[in-house]
Amino acid sequence: MSALFTPVTLRSLDIPNRVWMSPMCMYSAAPEGPETGAPTDFHLTHLAARAAGGAGLVMVEATGVRPDGRISPWDLGLWNDRQQHAFARVTAAIRDYGSVPAIQLAHAGRKASTDKPWLGDRHLPGPEGGWRTVGPTAEAFPGLPDPHALTEAEIGELVRDFADSARRALAAGFDVVEVHGAHGYLINSFLSPAANHRTDAYGGSFENRLRFPLEVVEAVREVWPDHLPVFFRTSATDWLSENPEDVRDGWTAQDTVRLAKELQARGVDLLDVSTGGMVPDARIPVEPGYQVPFAAQVRDATGLATGAVGLITEPRQAEDIVASGRADAVLLGRELLRDPYWPQRAAAELGAEPRWPDQYGHAVRRRG
Repeated sequence: MSALFTPVTLRSLDIPNRVWMSPMCMYSAAPEGPETGAPTDFHLTHLAARAAGGAGLVMVEATGVRPDGRISPWDLGLWNDRQQHAFARVTAAIRDYGSVPAIQLAHAGRKASTDKPWLGDRHLPGPEGGWRTVGPTAEAFPGLPDPHALTEAEIGELVRDFADSARRALAAGFDVVEVHGAHGYLINSFLSPAANHRTDAYGGSFENRLRFPLEVVEAVREVWPDHLPVFFRTSATDWLSENPEDVRDGWTAQDTVRLAKELQARGVDLLDVSTGGMVPDARIPVEPGYQVPFAAQVRDATGLATGAVGLITEPRQAEDIVASGRADAVLLGRELLRDPYWPQRAAAELGAEPRWPDQYGHAVRRRG
């Protein structure tokens, strides 16, 4: 039996297989007006197609908990009723095709207010629809303007914003909420000493740098039902300590294990393990499965369930990751953009039963 296509249960939620869709920004929401941040017909089609393609869990892209939390003006948001109601169509479609609807809640921090990637990723000033960004300090991500350094009162408001968006996610029909704590965005920038140079209760020591992320998790877990899981996405390393020629202080794999224990104690059910994004010039040894060892390290050290990501492209590669116990699931990104039906194809290749929609099943099983 294929390990990749065995169900997994987190709390009381049954997920039909271990092939999940990773959150990927589509930059396709309205940037202004009453529909700002709301999912469109594009998002509905895009996400439902991956559910029809057999992914056991379909995660909506990084969704801003407030307007300045979006990476770009074209990102999704979940801070008002109109957005919440639009998401209800999306969750219903994902569920209708037998997949679990999930959403990643995020704040982009000092990396916000940028253009679409295919238009250059440049900073967008106010007259072009942008806004003043925020961060742990007034230090900029290289190439972007200096952010506003958040006050302790503003940090408290952000914690409440994450909780409010989690409430809306539940009302919209999502079964899983993931807190985005990776890739140099706001929560990650508080964790890493490469970005957090605060001298108050939210900076300095390891415990202080964890304070804001853990407050967000506690607030989300408090409003999320006990029977449903909470995920956390992390960058397991800034890829600075791995390079002996780089003297900058950064977040490490050992730090991630310590973080995972704190998250686990606060009710996080799975760590979605990525890497990088804190500094633009880190030396990263990109190759197939290059981030999987970090997921395995957390799982081995803590027993916390993990998801593995990063250049996972072949069915037998994914099968081996799960069967060997290095992760509990794999999250595919670009591979599911290239082939929305990758899970169906992988099931057939691995000897499992593809989970085709009824409308497709009869036709795809016929020959000739």
